[in-house]
Order: sequence, then C-alpha cells, then structure tokens
Amino acid sequence: MQFPALSHHGGTRSVTGSCHQLHLSPATSLLIDCGLEQGGEAAPGAEFAPIGFDIAGIEALILTHVHMDHVGRIPALLAAGFRGPIICSVPSAKLLPLVLEDAYKLGVSSDPVQVERYLALLQRLVVPLAYEQWHCVVEQGGLACNIRLQRAGHLLGSAYVECDVRIDGAQSASRIVFSGDLGAPGNPLLRPVQSPERADILVLESTYGDRLHSGRSDRQQRLEAVIDRALADNGTILIPAFSLGRTQELLYEIEDILHRKALLNDGRQLPGDDPLQAIDWSRLPVILDSPLAQRITKAYRELHEFWNDEARQRLGEGRGPLAFDQLVCVDTHVKHQAVVNHLKSTGRPAIVIAGNGMCSGGRIVNYLKAMLGDPRHEVVFVGYQAKGTPGAVIQASEGAEGFVQIVLDGELFEIRSKVMSVSGYSGHADQAGLVEFVQAMPSPPRQVVLVHGEPRAKRALQRALEQVLVQSNASTSVFIAL
Repeated sequence: MQFPALSHHGGTRSVTGSCHQLHLSPATSLLIDCGLEQGGEAAPGAEFAPIGFDIAGIEALILTHVHMDHVGRIPALLAAGFRGPIICSVPSAKLLPLVLEDAYKLGVSSDPVQVERYLALLQRLVVPLAYEQWHCVVEQGGLACNIRLQRAGHLLGSAYVECDVRIDGAQSASRIVFSGDLGAPGNPLLRPVQSPERADILVLESTYGDRLHSGRSDRQQRLEAVIDRALADNGTILIPAFSLGRTQELLYEIEDILHRKALLNDGRQLPGDDPLQAIDWSRLPVILDSPLAQRITKAYRELHEFWNDEARQRLGEGRGPLAFDQLVCVDTHVKHQAVVNHLKSTGRPAIVIAGNGMCSGGRIVNYLKAMLGDPRHEVVFVGYQAKGTPGAVIQASEGAEGFVQIVLDGELFEIRSKVMSVSGYSGHADQAGLVEFVQAMPSPPRQVVLVHGEPRAKRALQRALEQVLVQSNASTSVFIAL
C-alpha cells in the first residue's frame, strides 16, 4: 500500500454512516467521522453493533459535525477501547455531548450513573479546535500530520478537514481534504463556505449530486404565506423538524416574520384591505416541543460568536432570533399533553415545531393524532421524508383527491388537515454547489473521491465534475468510493 491511503467504513453505499480512515503508515492512521448508518441501508440493530473494524493505530478521531450519521458510532468506538483525542470545532465540542447523551439514553441506557460515566469519558477525550488553525496530530520520526478545520456551512460547528501529511523523504506534504457535509448557500445563521486552497485528494460528499435546489430565495415568503392562511383559519401549523440545525433555522426565520408583522401592525391595523387586520400578531405562540431541540437552541444562542454578520447584527439591535417573546418551550410530558389537548379543543392559532422530522416517533406524533382530522390545521414539511415513513405518507396526501388514511401508534387516522411542503430548507449543497466547491479551488485536486450519496447521485456528480474539469484543462481523476 502506498501512503497516505484511504479506506472507508461507511458512507459509500448511501447518504449515512460516514466513516473514513486515513492511513499514514502501516501502523498509524486517523479516523474522519464515525457515523451511524440510518434508514433503509442500515442493518437491524446497527446502533448496537460493534465497531466492525480494527482500531489499532488510530491516533485520533476528527469530526466534521455532530449529526448522528457522522458521530453515531462513537459509543461503539469507545466500547472497542478507543481512548485517543476526539478533535472537532469549538461549537461541535459543545453540541456533541448533547446529541450523544440523548442517543445514549434512547439506545443504550437511561441509568443516570451509566450516562454520567459515559459523558465524563467523552468530555475527557474531546479536543476543541479553532477554525483556520493548523494542529499537529501525529509526529513520529519521519512522519508528521497536521490538520486544519474550515467552515462547511452545513450547521453550526460543521467543518471540512484539511490534512497535511509529510512522510520522510517526500519533497512536499500531501494534502487530503475531507468535505464532511457542505452547506447550501444562504443559511440565515452561518457564514458561507470557502473552498480549500488545494488538495491532492478531495473526499467529497454527493448527497444531492444529481439535483439542483429550488426555492431558497423565497422560502421565508412561502412560510409566511402558510402562517397567514393558518391564522385566517384559526388553525395550528405543525412543523415536524429535526432538533439540530433545521429547528434553529426555522426559529430564526419565524422570528423575522413576526418582527416584520409587528412593525406593519403597529397600532393594531395592517395597511389596505388585508383580511388579517384584526389579528394580534403579538399573541401568536410559537411552541417548541422538544427537550433536545431546546437544549441545542440554548447552545446555539451561547455560540452566537460563530453566527454570520447579519444574525449577530440582529442581536446587537436587541432582538432575540432564537429567544423571542412569543417562543414557548414545552419540557415535560405532562405539559406536552396539556398543550396538545388545548390546541385541539380551542380555536386559537399557533405554530408548533416538534420532533421527529419524519413523524416516525417523538412528540409530533401526538399532535398529528389530535389534529390530522381537522381541516383548520396544517402540516408543513421543510425536510426530506424517507420512503416508508409516516411523514412520507402524510406528504403524499398533499393535493390528493378524497381523504388519505394513515396508521399512527397502531390506530387509523384520516388526513383532513391541509398539507404543505416548503422547499429550500436543505442543509446540503446541490450539484451546482458541489461543483463550485471544486471549481473555486485555485489549484484543482489531483483526485476526487465521491462518498456519502446514493449511486445515482454519485454518478451524476462524477459526470458533472469531469465535464467542468476537462473544460478547465485539469488532469483530475474523479472516483466513486467503494
């Protein structure tokens, strides 16, 4: 084997399970991400399975971000005996224990002593690393490896990883770049992605390598139109959303909508003949019913120094983009059930954000059971719904003739509520964004290795990259990881 070299322990068959090993020598390596396979590609019991590869010689685990498909196998890695540093960005270091504590309680044990022991071990191993600073992870005789984290724009703390590997006798260092998940442009909270200076090998995600996103520029206006309609119907808007990333984006944009409505409605009258002029926007509750999402949102607020300029400017103006007056946080199950019953029995409009994002579990299910049968209410999807999930069934009823039925917790329910999908909230770059990430590099990479995508998406991105690289006279080879 010629070093440095790559092997993959996930993220090659689908869009989950990212886990890549960078071999620096026969006995020394780094692990980039340690994610859990999810969805249809996951084997039964994947969350409890042993790590599945030899961890001897792994000097460090480097995390691109803290979504479960990139960190979900860390408990298995620790169980296998790994005690090396877990290196990640400063925001990721704060978010990682929240995400893994919740997963540990759900999948391993909720015993307080075990949870505390697990979190204490995790905290001892985590090494926060500032963006844009080189950090030495390996220095053994004639072998050295330095890494640097750069913003990836996917969610707070996300990074792509630059690895400079110098092997004794080589004239220069080899640079291997792992993209992690790259964000789409226009994220309301995050700073934009900047492409690497160079890469000998670029390991690139391909989640949306076969498509282009639409609707990002006007997604907030379409969300506002949904709120207008729900207010007119005295109904509740149910938004199934994942706790990390999507929820915080939604809160940020809802706060902006309500802020502008309050300015328009100064004096309790909207201009013109607007039928909503009698509505007091200041009394519209925005209900965040997810304990994990609340803890993560609190961490996002504390990490405001990592927000983009516009978001930090709003803080400077005295606004609370993630902590506004109309935001109601529901923590206990007793309060949750009381809110469900109240909204079902009254005609007061509200916005509810609850997990999980695909309606396959979590508190959103109780809201759906209570409200799907009432046309006053509306279910709004802002994220992908995997085939076979309750969310996909509900989403498919949008525009359907007659009433669609769905089974929730073993009971049959008719979908009489309105259903709406608001596009433009994807956290991943599309094909154009991925190609631009490569094209914008001052020096084109020698190799691009495509991971983290369905086979069709990877093949489409491979063709698109080959086309633009040939046009620019680059001698880059584009491979699909196996």
